[in-house]
Amino acid sequence: MTTNNSPAPARLSTEALRPLRTLDPDGPQEDLAWLDEAIGDARVVAIGENAHYNRESYQLRHRLTRYLVERHGFGAYAMESGFVEGRLTDEWIRGGQGQPGNVMANGMTSLMGLWTELRTHLEWMRQHNLESADPVGFYGIDLSGSNVSLLPGLDTVIAYLAHADPEFEMDPRIRETASAFAAPSAFSLSQSVAAYGQLAPEQRDALTAGLADLTAQMEGRRLDYRQRTTADTYERALRALHLTVTTDAIARAMARGDHGSVLFNRDAAIADTVEWILHREDRIVLAAHNGHIQRWPAHWPGMPPASTMGMHLADRIGEGYLVIGTTNGTGQTLNSGADFYAGKLFTDLEPPQPGSLDALMAASGDGPFATDLRRLSPADTEAVRAISRQRVGTLYCDVSPLDAYDVIVHLPHVTAAEPDDTALADSPHDVQKAFSQWKPR
Repeated sequence: MTTNNSPAPARLSTEALRPLRTLDPDGPQEDLAWLDEAIGDARVVAIGENAHYNRESYQLRHRLTRYLVERHGFGAYAMESGFVEGRLTDEWIRGGQGQPGNVMANGMTSLMGLWTELRTHLEWMRQHNLESADPVGFYGIDLSGSNVSLLPGLDTVIAYLAHADPEFEMDPRIRETASAFAAPSAFSLSQSVAAYGQLAPEQRDALTAGLADLTAQMEGRRLDYRQRTTADTYERALRALHLTVTTDAIARAMARGDHGSVLFNRDAAIADTVEWILHREDRIVLAAHNGHIQRWPAHWPGMPPASTMGMHLADRIGEGYLVIGTTNGTGQTLNSGADFYAGKLFTDLEPPQPGSLDALMAASGDGPFATDLRRLSPADTEAVRAISRQRVGTLYCDVSPLDAYDVIVHLPHVTAAEPDDTALADSPHDVQKAFSQWKPR
């Protein structure tokens, strides 16, 4: 409510809004026809989220993915989850054996797969692949081991070399040192960081040098190894190794308090993975946090601006990269800091602060809707141009929406996703413990 002394909040015209009648992935798709013009010839359509693990974000990505696969022939779904682990998920959706709970717990990282809304999405992909002549693949784009453990990527390389080069003997100290700070899940991040900090400097240096030697071994014998195995298995092992090297570099940066390099290194690496996928797939649906997909530097409080994955992809494929960001109104959002690691996974989401992108969108419509920022009237363009902040979870960061995004989808009320009991049963103990402490509303 406004008074004579408080002007009405800025809002977009009704002509700028494309109402979404439902977020139900099984619902009719006529209200998504605006996507036809929006995506054009884009090879990568990135769908963001304000924070992880919201029910409505999972539903939106599932619904848009169906449309892009069924109407536009997109052949891959790539998401912010471990690259190495994603192979298990891809095999399952292509008709492989195994239980979905195990796939969700072990075929994804950083808790991304532990929710019933994601299970519904994967089951749709599996059914689509059973019925369609044009299957859709699954890829993880992120560092493996929930961004903290070197072991998944390292073990992938070790297994590959055992087949491609049985006579090669890797220094066993590489894996021994990596094991010293391995973490079973994202909930063990602090313990992993502490364990790395307890390593002697010469151990850290030897690990980094050993990974560099291993990379030289793989790259120098590329032709021989591809001939002895296959091009695909070689390239997957090499990508796993490159991501493992990045994880090691991040551990070193964190140990010296250089959090800026952590952001730069990770986003550059996941952009490399998306480009790797583009050599295999014609068109990709890419699901990740707004802070990764945006064509604008990440401005986290207290840290220098960092280049994002979206900036790397825009530089590499230009107009072939389309960015759909999301804003939220009220509800629940992911907790941060110690509360999250103590099992308090979500916190209340207050109405967005005036002057933010979220507030502009919230004032413009009551239900879910999309806005194509490239097709606004001059007045609506100026309203968006006046915005310089966007909410990320409960924080607010600098952003230029017209530079960062092509389309915005506003979700007026978001809630916690529903944990999947079968996935939790196959998860590490620290995950089960944290979820047992959380009381969903």
